[in-house]
Formats: sequence, C-alpha cells, structure tokens
Amino acid sequence: MTKTTGREPLRAHRSGPRGGLGQVAGEGPRRPWPLVLAALLLLVLAVPGALLVAPGFIGPDAPQPKPAPPAWQQAPATLSAPQVLAPLQASAPVPLQAAVTAQVEPALKVDGGGTFTGTVQDALTGQVLFDRGGAESRVPASNLKLLTAVAALRTLGPDHRFTTKVVPGTAAGQVVLVGGGDVLLAAGESQPEQVMGHAGLATLAALTAQALQAAGITGDIKVLVDDSLFTGPALNPNWQSGDVEAGEIAPLYPLALNSARLNPAVTTGPRPQDAAMAAAAEFEARLRAAGAGAGLTVAAGVERSPGASQPNTAALAAVESATVAEQVNLMLQVSDNYLAETMGRMAAVATGRPGSNEGATAVVSAELAAAGIPTDALKLADVCGLAMGNQVSARQFTEVVRAIAIGADTRLRAALDGFPVGGLSGTLDARYGDAATSGGAGLVRAKTGTLNTVLALSGYVVDADGRLLVFSFIGNGLTPGAAGNKEALDRAATALAGCGCR
Repeated sequence: MTKTTGREPLRAHRSGPRGGLGQVAGEGPRRPWPLVLAALLLLVLAVPGALLVAPGFIGPDAPQPKPAPPAWQQAPATLSAPQVLAPLQASAPVPLQAAVTAQVEPALKVDGGGTFTGTVQDALTGQVLFDRGGAESRVPASNLKLLTAVAALRTLGPDHRFTTKVVPGTAAGQVVLVGGGDVLLAAGESQPEQVMGHAGLATLAALTAQALQAAGITGDIKVLVDDSLFTGPALNPNWQSGDVEAGEIAPLYPLALNSARLNPAVTTGPRPQDAAMAAAAEFEARLRAAGAGAGLTVAAGVERSPGASQPNTAALAAVESATVAEQVNLMLQVSDNYLAETMGRMAAVATGRPGSNEGATAVVSAELAAAGIPTDALKLADVCGLAMGNQVSARQFTEVVRAIAIGADTRLRAALDGFPVGGLSGTLDARYGDAATSGGAGLVRAKTGTLNTVLALSGYVVDADGRLLVFSFIGNGLTPGAAGNKEALDRAATALAGCGCR
C-alpha cells in the first residue's frame, strides 16, 4: 500500500529518465513544479485576504485624535457683556435749534405740489428744535393710530384680553356665539404664541361640544350669533366708497376672522362684508365636526339674534384674545385699519360709551386730554386715519410720542414695540435702503401714514450724541405717486439720527 503523508507518494523506482518527473535513486523526495507554483499562488491570494480578515480578530486601529475646533467654535470661558444700548443719559447734550433746522429744512422738500409741516422736540425737556407750521391742523392718515393706541392702553390696559364665548340660548337646543371684541380670531385651533389667531374657533367649538356632552345635551343644536356690542352704522359714512371697495376697511363687528380678511396672509383685496356672520358660519361648521361623536346634530344656517345672550348667563365655553398691548403693537406695525377701529370702539365700551364711531372718536379725544396732550383744533372723523376729515397737528403728534416714550403714564410704554423700524420691520421694512437714507436704517422708529395726497411720519430717534428726539412730519396736498415725498420724510428722520447738532 502507498502511505500518504500529506505529500505526493514516494516511488521505489524511477519512472523516467533523469530530469523527468520521477526521482533519481539516492535522491530525496522532490515536489513537482506545478504544485509549487500552485502553493505560491495560494500564498499570494491568502495575504490580502488575511489583511481583510485580521481586523475582525485584532480590532480596528486606534482612532486618530480629532483636531481641536477653531476658537470661535469652542465654549467660551466667560460670558460676554450684553450687547445693548446704554441707558439714555439726561446729561447728553441737547441739539441746538439752529443746527437741527439746518439739517432738516433742506431734507424736507416737496416733490411736486403740496406742503410739508413738521416738528422736532427734545423728548426729555419738550424743547422745540425744529418747527415748520407745527401747529397747523393737517390730515394725518394712519398716524392717527398713535392716538387710538393711547386711548386703548389707558382705558383697557395693556394686559386686557377680549373674550369670545358661547352661552346657552333662551330656547332649548340653542347656543349663542357672543362677540366680545376679538377680530383676530382664527378658524382653526387657538395659537397661543400668535397675536393674529391667538384664539381659534375650532378650539371654541371643541370646548362647546364637551360642555354640551357633559350636561347631557344631545340632538339638534341651533347656532345664533350676538354681535350687539357695537352699535351705529357698521360703515363710517366718512370713508370713501373706493377705499371700502379696495378692501382698506370693511363693516365693523365685534368678532371677525383674521381682522376681517378671507386669508390672514392676504392683506389686500376684497373682504367679508359681514364679518360676524362669516365667523359664526365657521364656528357652526367646526361645532358640527366636533359634536359628531357626541350625539350632537348642528342645524344648518346661523341666525343673528341681538341680545340673545343674557348678561349673567354662565358661558359654556370661551377663548381669549392676545393682550391689548400685543394687538396695539400689531395695529401700529402693519397699520391695520380694522383693528384700529375695533380698538376705538372697545375703548368706548370700557368707558361706558356706545360702541360706535361717535363713541370711539369721543373716547380718543377725552383720553388724549386726560393724558395732558393738547387737543386744541383736534378733529376726528374716525380712529384709523382713513377719513379725510381728520385734523391733527405735527405738534400734537410729537406730544403723543413723548407721552408714549417718557410720559408719567407707564401703561403707554407698551406701544413702543409697535413703532416700525426703518429698513427692518412693519411698514418701514422696505425703506431706508438708499444712500440718502441708509444712515437711518435700524435707528428711526416711526409710524407711517399714506393716503392718495397725504404722507406722514411720526416717531422717535436717538441722535449721535445719545439724545432722544421725537418728530412728526406731515405732507398734505401732495402729488399722488411722486416718489420723492417719502424719501423727503425719510431723509429728514435720517438727518436727526446722525445729528450731533451743537
């Protein structure tokens, strides 16, 4: 038998001539060359495989240390000092009247027809630093909203909220949606972090369905709406029909969706002409959806029922608006006419006056006088500034701004955030971008006013020496569309921002 030892078997004789594949007698065993080559090939192939398999047995290489991040990405060793404006100092120099006039006068130049009046005052002392017809009564456009802000903050208070509630009706199966002055309602869920849409009708409907279910009420439900908080004409006869048709304003009611807009993101064009019924119809649809699983069937069609809610009736459900301070700031930032008119009427109601245009104009005038602001020759036809019959002077506006900024009534400070910032926010976000006005970007804070032949700008600025100045510039009889007039207002305010006028 041939014994194998892991190698080719040994032969006892030669199988061929010398040099063949056999062995020569007396020589040791020899590997055949093909086998040697095969072994070498296997070795060549085995080395890369071993390199691939080895990490599984010996583990990966130790990770290389990461380079340290640059200094600006590392945690600071100490906290930086707050980057804020230093407090205003009463010792900051007051600009000289002649120097301020020399800066503002050439900037306030009319483009085309019409005239500009204006006043600049030192906020702390009230000293007049510039005066061009500052006592003349002028059509102020939306600058009038500053007066409405003062009245709302004084009568309602910055922290007040308006309540939209649902109460039982006088007949079985009735619920009454009661308007309480919130015209910024959302159709969907309440959004507590927002001003527009802070209270939502979907949330109110869900709460109402829960209350009805808890009371054991099932079956048919009829929705009524009580919007009797406002009285008098819903449309001010002083408003021009073209402005109403263009959507600058709409009939006033004490509840509305999106400040009487079909879409909160679209602030131009047609508006609901019955904002209360539009809101009530939305509530009805939301209640129908919320009550479907609670055995409630909501009848189609909302009915208006003034006074259907009893004053002392406990509410089934309620939602609250954003604060008056938050709403005032929104009103000033975007110049919301509907919200301004609502604020005026709610201020009137808070002081026992009727919730009408007459009540609104009366309370604004009265609160200005009570705040120590001169009301001589003041005439108000509305409280949003859309009417051409309004008459206010630049000097009256600077006194209003002074009262807001440094006056004794600290409730008015809540309006400071509402002033648009030049080049950054609100109705000034697209201004102060050219070479002549960029020096006022981020510094000028002012309420704008725009009508066809009217432009106005009233606000405040800290000058180059750290002095707080208040100003008001009003143009009347201007050439419609003349581009240079807005720039004139902005140039004048920019001159104040850069003023080291001593």
